[in-house]
Amino acid sequence: MTPSAAKPTMNERILETADRLFYLRGIRAVGVDTIAAEIGISKRTLYNHFPSKDELIRAYLARRFTKSPASDKPPVEQILGTFDRLERGFAAKGFRGCPFVNAVAELGAEDQSVKKIAIAFKESRRLWFRDLLKQLDVADAEGLATQLTLLVDGSIAQNLVRHDPSMARAAREAARVLLENAGVEVDSHEPSSSPRKRGPMPRGGTV
Repeated sequence: MTPSAAKPTMNERILETADRLFYLRGIRAVGVDTIAAEIGISKRTLYNHFPSKDELIRAYLARRFTKSPASDKPPVEQILGTFDRLERGFAAKGFRGCPFVNAVAELGAEDQSVKKIAIAFKESRRLWFRDLLKQLDVADAEGLATQLTLLVDGSIAQNLVRHDPSMARAAREAARVLLENAGVEVDSHEPSSSPRKRGPMPRGGTV
């Protein structure tokens, strides 16, 4: 008999609720009173764990800041697989784009700490592409990594406007062209006959 899952702490309950409401409704639209009411606690209790909404916002973004999972797949599969995951994410109910871009768009220059977290997240994803490209001996791994990151963000923006998951597929094909132009043999690294495997969707459209 498996032991029951540990009961989430109040910190975890607050963050889980804030994560869901901030992402789906927007950071400005959701006040701490709404979060407290959703959990069934007082604002005072919430403030005992997170002294201000600003601290709760930063904790929410830190929670979303996850590392790209390690994989033993060939670098090309990992790179192009990013766009496959995006396409599945775009088709999922409740997709509202990248939480880091959303936070900066909502808060603007009001909170520089939020902007720093967003920049750090985007740079971590760019460096993930760069390291994979270095494994492929791409001459300008830095530049191509930036271009791939732009394709990711561009496809997210296009999907939000068009509500069309195929925008990720178009970005994938553009990424393929960029790789081939950089001297990478794409087809030899990709499974051609088997259908694409369904992996886990990115949380909140993040990659």
